[in-house]
Amino acid sequence: MADADLDVIIRRLAKQQHKSLIAAVKARRDRYLALAAKAKDAAGRQRLRQMAKHAFEEGAAAARRMQMSADNAADSYARAMRRTADRLATEQAATPKKKSVKTSKRKAGKS
Repeated sequence: MADADLDVIIRRLAKQQHKSLIAAVKARRDRYLALAAKAKDAAGRQRLRQMAKHAFEEGAAAARRMQMSADNAADSYARAMRRTADRLATEQAATPKKKSVKTSKRKAGKS
């Protein structure tokens, strides 16, 4: 993992967190649905089903926001690294190569 770019690592960690968050959201939804199945009256059953639906929607929205945020951070990092690499390449191309002092002294001594 030491050789991998950080944007790839950011995306991988976000994917793992997204999976665990979605699993927790589904577990919470299932808990509310189980409570709804045990409810004694129709109003309680309906209320718990609605809570399950809302819990899933809100949790899924939070997971999407987290995933988008991680993607944006990874894209930003990759873009910054490309800009830095391009800037360094143009600076190296613009800088003329100088002869080393040792090379010119050797040539002067041989004559």
